[in-house]
Amino acid sequence: WLSWGPRGGRLAFRLEVRTAGYVGFGFSPTGAMAAADIVVGGVAHGRPYLQDYFTNANRELKKDSQQDYHLEYAMENSTHTVIEFTRELHTCDENDRTLTESTMRVIWAYHHEDVGEAGPKYHDSNRGTKSLRLLNPEKPDVLSATTPYFDLVNQDVPIPNKGTTYWCQMFKIPVFQEKHHVVKVEPVIQRGHESLVHHILLYQCGSSFNDSVLDYGHECYHPNMPDAFLTCETVIFAWAIGGEGFSYPPHVGLSLGTPLDPHYVLLEVHYDNPTYKEGLIDNSGLRLFHTTDIRKYDAGVIEAGLWVSLFHTIPPGMPEFRSEGHCTLECLDEALEAEKPSGIHVFAVLLHAHLAGRGIRLRHFRKGEEMRLLAYDDDFDFNFQEFQYLKEEQTILPGDNLITECRYNTKDRGRMTWGGLSTRNEMCLSYLLYYPRINLTRCASIPDIMEQLQFIGVKEIYRPVTTWPFIIKSPKQYKNLSFMDAMNKFKWTKEEGLSFNKLVLSLPVNVRCSKTDNAEWSIQGMTALPPDIARPYKAEPLVCGTSPSSSLHRDVPRTLLVALMVLGSTPGSWHLWS
Repeated sequence: WLSWGPRGGRLAFRLEVRTAGYVGFGFSPTGAMAAADIVVGGVAHGRPYLQDYFTNANRELKKDSQQDYHLEYAMENSTHTVIEFTRELHTCDENDRTLTESTMRVIWAYHHEDVGEAGPKYHDSNRGTKSLRLLNPEKPDVLSATTPYFDLVNQDVPIPNKGTTYWCQMFKIPVFQEKHHVVKVEPVIQRGHESLVHHILLYQCGSSFNDSVLDYGHECYHPNMPDAFLTCETVIFAWAIGGEGFSYPPHVGLSLGTPLDPHYVLLEVHYDNPTYKEGLIDNSGLRLFHTTDIRKYDAGVIEAGLWVSLFHTIPPGMPEFRSEGHCTLECLDEALEAEKPSGIHVFAVLLHAHLAGRGIRLRHFRKGEEMRLLAYDDDFDFNFQEFQYLKEEQTILPGDNLITECRYNTKDRGRMTWGGLSTRNEMCLSYLLYYPRINLTRCASIPDIMEQLQFIGVKEIYRPVTTWPFIIKSPKQYKNLSFMDAMNKFKWTKEEGLSFNKLVLSLPVNVRCSKTDNAEWSIQGMTALPPDIARPYKAEPLVCGTSPSSSLHRDVPRTLLVALMVLGSTPGSWHLWS
């Protein structure tokens, strides 16, 4: 058992382990032993001990010359060892890892013998790792055992033997005679399927259906999926692998039971089956706890970032590549002035990317000045994504703008990485939980594709666009190739990738500014970014103890640009845009 918390400006840890030997604990960049910051302790012959160690890139364990872990308490009985110790968040020791609000990969090990003169003996299989947010843990809400709940759970879904499956099932919200507030949402994951269920989204759907839409589920984003699914675009809750239950603040709840609230919802479950296992049947979903003790505010969710599109492009072989999704000031100004001129208050954020993601930041600007980060995770773990509670609620006013900034690593990839639904594709999204609820569900952007193609030498595409992905006409080396094949044919080097990254961050963007009913606010189309917005975020220093515009797109008719953006969302949702 591990418990932790602040103690006098330091972070205190308590380990309780079933062993009478040594206990090892530490922090690792990857969850493995290499380049880890480790502390080893125990009780030998009635005397407690604690030593600060580190490992190099070859996993060799060495005693640290600067001992930064301080023993506070130790106890051993016939079965267990208990150790309490503290350390500074930032020790200024190059062999220690700084403790931040980002994801920390904790490692642990133990042995039945104490540390001898030769150092700790090898722990064999008595070891493990877990990603945690040590400085921003989830806030457990102790509910009464009698708090009512209902489940939105799939029934015997057959998981195909393929890498990625998105399964959609509509549910009808129970009929309430009066307004209720959902106060907590928990994942219900079938035992043994913890790594199979990657994330779950809950969407609000249209209300003019009969219950026949509930009869069966279907693969999402499939040409044959029921038309009713197309009305479900408003995300009202998001959970991702590694996360636990989420409790709303005492003054906020998710409203049910009024005409504005969802009557039908769509449960979208993303199954990740990289080994193509056959015969899997799943019964996972969500559990919603609710009450008639109505809270002061109704919660809403805004999806911000890069809208999911093949026009989100990341070259291969890049140790670092940065993408940005913009929630523009024009969108927030129009929506908030119409709905809530005094602003909305964000209380939690979920940051979302896929396998190449290494870090995500949600930046907040007001009148050209950068505000405090809304949320960040500089050590993003694909297998650990959950809502981050803000330490203090942050207000978004009309005319503010947001940037979701994502860092990727594609060093081990030989082909382009595209924006898309598969975990091998990429996303760059932030889900903002806020109050009071307004009529804005999506505030996103995507960079202009034509200038991206000009970078690799594309001069002309076939018009009108009749195929997807669309086909290139000239120059000769790309003739009759799809734009995806052309981007893969280009000989990417690290230098070319860096130049391309600089270009992409300066390009005009197409924006979406979506209402609850899937209509758009009037702000849409191509938007040029202010020059200072493209600057990367600069973190404050730690204290110890604490591109020219191109003429190519000007030659493309505006109707074609709109058509390209429509086709660029996802092939399975073309008709969403008609």
